[in-house]
Amino acid sequence: MRTDPNVADSYRSQGFWGTETVGSMVRRWAKEKPDAVAFYTSVERNLHTFTWSDYDRAADRIAEVVLATGIPSRSRVAVMMPDGPGVHAVYVGLERAGMVCVGIGARAGDREIAHLLTLTGAETLITTDQQYGRQSEEIRNAVTELGAKLTRHILVSSTGEIIDAGAEAATVPTAAQPIDPDELFLLNSTSGTTGLPKCVMHTQNRWFYFHKLAAAAGNFGADEIFFGALPAPFGFGLWTAHFTPAILGAPTVVMDRFDAEIALELLEQLRVTVLCCVSTQFIMLLNANKNENHDLSSLRSMFTGGEAVPYERAAEFEQTTGAMVLQFYGSNETGALSHTSWTTDRETRLRTAGEIIPEMNVRLYDPETLQQLPADATEGQPACLGPAIALGYWGDEQANQKLFTSDGWMLMGDIVRLHDGPNGERLLSVVGRTSDFIIRGGKNISAAAVEAEVSTHPDVAMVAAVPWPDPVFGERVCLYVEPIGDNDVTLESIVEHLRARSVSREWFPEKLIVLPQLPRSSGSKVAKGELRADAARRAAAENA
Repeated sequence: MRTDPNVADSYRSQGFWGTETVGSMVRRWAKEKPDAVAFYTSVERNLHTFTWSDYDRAADRIAEVVLATGIPSRSRVAVMMPDGPGVHAVYVGLERAGMVCVGIGARAGDREIAHLLTLTGAETLITTDQQYGRQSEEIRNAVTELGAKLTRHILVSSTGEIIDAGAEAATVPTAAQPIDPDELFLLNSTSGTTGLPKCVMHTQNRWFYFHKLAAAAGNFGADEIFFGALPAPFGFGLWTAHFTPAILGAPTVVMDRFDAEIALELLEQLRVTVLCCVSTQFIMLLNANKNENHDLSSLRSMFTGGEAVPYERAAEFEQTTGAMVLQFYGSNETGALSHTSWTTDRETRLRTAGEIIPEMNVRLYDPETLQQLPADATEGQPACLGPAIALGYWGDEQANQKLFTSDGWMLMGDIVRLHDGPNGERLLSVVGRTSDFIIRGGKNISAAAVEAEVSTHPDVAMVAAVPWPDPVFGERVCLYVEPIGDNDVTLESIVEHLRARSVSREWFPEKLIVLPQLPRSSGSKVAKGELRADAARRAAAENA
């Protein structure tokens, strides 16, 4: 599976795509600056370094072990590891061996793992010896009991060292036919919280193009130090820790488990310049820093996205650190449709999803009929076609039919508004997701808009707005709130806060559930699917 050669050549001729891979770049840095740091990681608050030569050697060793299994070139090999230097070495090793990586979130459940192995046909699994307190053997046994076929299980350390190569090597190892940048190199699952996940097909060149966008947006210099807070299997984590640092030869801080207090210590100690995280994480950093007051002045930019970015908290982050809050609007599948940059004025950066990217050819469609809207339409469901998009979903034609329009454009699951910026640029603002509206008495209420307002409450750390099923109005607004510390959050105090902000009464919540911590999905976002299901159960019990 690869990009159409004519399309790939066109993107290359326009300077969007190239001919190198992460593997070739790691090799180059290992020769040019072998002792320079590629990754920093913290183990029980002790700082560890992983050099470019360490990275290169570990990747080669992974490639040797995989080739020794004798499996055919382009076989799918599943990788389920906590974020750290080792998972990136494994990805590069598989690229060099000519295998397609199936990236599975380190916290995936057994049923999800079994589904992904079966869907992709991956019969080789690479893990660490322990996964968040579970022995690897326990995971292997559980997924095989659920029907997954595993013929080999390779154990590696958090730094990519081989612990157990699995079964005996093949008599005649297969020859290495490295993956090239136009072809399928990785499958990763969508981070949905309900149902069985889909697998997105990635080429390397789509992420090299994304890097070009990010480097221009952040005005990256030669001395950048990155902090990638998202795990590598997911799109955001790929560009922030696997691609951009390898292209620039820059060091990156990675954590096997996000902890706001430890992250603050690392940001300060290592003088990180570029932070990459979702809104949930930067809000957690702000909350944790209120008592610690770390020096975060080294930060120049913070990239976020993947969900609505609350204006007040983003503004607070800029005031606290001096860094610019930047974002891309897109998805794991589409890459990016719009973005903000260091040249964008503050109001545009924090209140919109930024300027439309010309080469991504953004169009609007009617969300009901999926018919393309006229060129002068200002609101609808966006779709795109350009150098950042994925190849589609693996082995799921029905899902691909929903992902692509009939004429080949890739759809987002949002409703957006297009409008002119202060300098005449074309901007995009997200109204809400096609599936993320609360419909009360026939009125569509954007859950993202409600969340942005409630997040300004001084006692609220995290919030999610979901529909509460109601026999009269259809749905009511229900809030799930994670308070700051031991602060007491009440429905009355939230309503009064919204009233003081002149928020429409239609947005006022009618149900409140306070939890010590909101559940997170494998992509570190709030697991709204779980909360919707919980609200439905509570409503059913209350109505009964």
